[in-house]
Amino acid sequence: MGRELLTVIEQIGREKGIDANRILEAVESALLTAAKKRYGAAENIQVHIDRKSGDVEAISLKKIVNQVTNPKSEVSLEEVRKALGPNSDAELGDDIGFPIEIEEFGRIAAQTAKQVIFQKVREAEWEVVQREYTARTGDLVNGIILGQERRNYIVDLGKTEAILPAHEQIPRETYRRGDRVKAYLLEVKRTLRDVQVILSRTHPNFITKLFEAEVPEIAEKIVEIKGVVREPGDRTKIAVVSRDRAVDPVGACVGMKGSRVQAVVRELRGEKIDIIAWTPDSRVFIAEALNPAVIEKVGVDEEKKSALVVVADNQLSLAIGRNGQNVRLAAKLTGWKIDIIGASEYEKERVVRDQETRAAIAHQLQEQHAKLVEAESAAAAAQQEASAEEAAPAAGQAESGSEEKAVG
Repeated sequence: MGRELLTVIEQIGREKGIDANRILEAVESALLTAAKKRYGAAENIQVHIDRKSGDVEAISLKKIVNQVTNPKSEVSLEEVRKALGPNSDAELGDDIGFPIEIEEFGRIAAQTAKQVIFQKVREAEWEVVQREYTARTGDLVNGIILGQERRNYIVDLGKTEAILPAHEQIPRETYRRGDRVKAYLLEVKRTLRDVQVILSRTHPNFITKLFEAEVPEIAEKIVEIKGVVREPGDRTKIAVVSRDRAVDPVGACVGMKGSRVQAVVRELRGEKIDIIAWTPDSRVFIAEALNPAVIEKVGVDEEKKSALVVVADNQLSLAIGRNGQNVRLAAKLTGWKIDIIGASEYEKERVVRDQETRAAIAHQLQEQHAKLVEAESAAAAAQQEASAEEAAPAAGQAESGSEEKAVG
């Protein structure tokens, strides 16, 4: 019986990837639960499984006392000496164990033990899954579609099952049972019932990991991905920069005859990908981010972090994109607010701005001239007033002299 138990436990451990000692501890806990159910929770029972022989030992510990008040936890010294013999060295206050027959646990206790063992093994299995897949969070994983529940795909990863939620699926993308799928390991969540491994095919990092797998220069850190923005199923923009001047970052990602980028596009079921060379020059980066449109001029307001982009009239719809998608993704990638206008509209606005500027200058000159005339008039009036004040004393002296002559 003992060796058979160890063989079964070792087999379960290999199949589930669980340490055999963990299962043995679970079995001991289950047997302890069953024993307490059979003999009562007040009993101080211990269960031990020999790791070499597999033999199960269950004992009921009782304290040696003079007078027994609780038979479930106490035993008299007299009873002990009767059981062990008068030469026993047992003393008052010692704990002594009385063997319990496992077979006496009963059918209900055995069923309880079975349930506890199953639960403990499941918990140990969940811990293994949680530990392993938490360490792989942020990686690419491959799996097989098992089915669909409430629009969520169930994916077999080998050691566990994962969920590809509806909101993490690329729009218009469908799978059938048995299809292989590649996804980004987004999150591992522990719940009361199990461990949930959440996958994603819409996360921007899914693009990053796909390019890392296809482009050795990215995996070797020669080419760095500075940013990824996407509208899953439609278009992705990725900004790259090279740490080695001899390596073209865009060319490395595109590959010979587009082989590398096409491998990513196939995985994304035809999603368009714009690969952009990152640069610290805001004007150049904004122009590149609006690829595939050809940009004529870029004006930026550093303080407001906004940009005005001028394109040829026939490039306007391409620059904006369907439903504003191209400019929207470019704005997310660069972090700038981008406004786009056609060249003809820009010229009209420039003429209007020039007229407004000339009018403003003319108005300013008129105001300056008016102020100058006003200042000159004020100066002339002040001078006249000063001259009048100087003439007044002289006239007074002349009148005084005339009066003196008359008196004489």
